[in-house]
Order: sequence, then C-alpha cells, then structure tokens
Amino acid sequence: MAKEEIILTKDGLAKLESELKDLKTVKRKELAERLKLAISYGDLKENSEYHSAKNDQSFMETRIKILEKMLTKAKVVDSTNLDLSVVNVGSIVILNDIEFSEKIEYQIVGPAEADVLDNKISYESPLGKELMGKKLGEVISVTAPMGVIKYELLEIKAL
Repeated sequence: MAKEEIILTKDGLAKLESELKDLKTVKRKELAERLKLAISYGDLKENSEYHSAKNDQSFMETRIKILEKMLTKAKVVDSTNLDLSVVNVGSIVILNDIEFSEKIEYQIVGPAEADVLDNKISYESPLGKELMGKKLGEVISVTAPMGVIKYELLEIKAL
C-alpha cells in the first residue's frame, strides 16, 4: 500500500466528510461569533477571550486542512468485495486470546480511523501487522510490554 494513500472504510470516509462539513459550516460560524464578541470588549492585547478564540480558530483551520488533504488521498476499501479467506483492511476478525481463553473482535482499518475503544485497529499497529494476510486457525504472536500475547484467528467476516 502506497504511503500517499489514506486507507479508509466507507464508514471512516463518511465520518471524516461529516467532520469536515461540520467544521466548515457550524464551527466556523460559532468561532466568528466568539471573535466578534471578544473584539467588542476592546483592547485586544490583554483580551483573553480574543486570544482563546484565535487559538481555537488556528487549531480548527489546521484540522480542516488535514482533513481536506486526507480526503484527496483517500482510498476506500469496499468490504462487500473482501476475500474472507485472509485478513485484509476492512475485515472483522474474531480472535481467541490463548492465555485467557477470551474472544475479542476487531475491525482492521487504516490509521486515520483506528479507535481501540471502538475495537477498530490499524493495519499498521503491531497486532494489525501480524493479522494481515493470515488465515483461519493461524496463531498470531504479538510482543507487548507485558510479554508475548498469542491469539488464534477464529473467524474473518465483512462488515
């Protein structure tokens, strides 16, 4: 996968597009109002509301540029055409933690939409790297700070 591409699922693309739209329409308008109000207080040198709003504006405009750049480089993975015999970006995997005999489910996604709290791991993460291309029944070993963790790949499915 080329470094220039930003790998996304359809859901990931929709979330980034939604965030960009919200920033450009709603958030810009809110910040403009905050700035207008802060300017009305006068003396901009010592106006903390003004400096806070300008700082927030800077962060927001940077995020807009990042999102726009990501979206121009986005490559969307179509989970309806996934080869379910091996793990790919877009696959949902069910693993068995061999030591604790616990089942864990993850979706393999691009780095831009990885969210461990939502069980979405990047294909560039240590576990994601080990999973890519693996088949059912294979054992995956991942080195973690607490030692080596072994998982058995129980199931591969599409979203």
